[in-house]
Amino acid sequence: MPKPNRALETLISEEVVVDANNSEERATSWYYYLEDKLAFPFKAKCTIARAVSPLKIGEEVEVLDLAPMDDCMSAILVLIGFAGRTLGVPLAQLEAKGADAATREAVALWRYWVAMGHEF
Repeated sequence: MPKPNRALETLISEEVVVDANNSEERATSWYYYLEDKLAFPFKAKCTIARAVSPLKIGEEVEVLDLAPMDDCMSAILVLIGFAGRTLGVPLAQLEAKGADAATREAVALWRYWVAMGHEF
């Protein structure tokens, strides 16, 4: 777990989940924040293996879009090109590479939030 970062915590509470009072509102707030900040497509590298994802640590993928909002109510998922099809994987397992600054920052902010143990 990373050390708490007051600046990131403030950014999240004041720009992302401001006025979100329950898990559904937090999920929706995060979804819209990321939808606004992420510039698709972008390259990403898997940094964490997850049981719900076929990606291996070090594997590079192209992130095509956010998964539909209904699929992101318990975790943020993104759509990637994988083995000739489109597949949803957790954004938290990816680090943005070769993306614009806003995309890299938004992905890093989401990864920080998850790493700190926050949930919707």
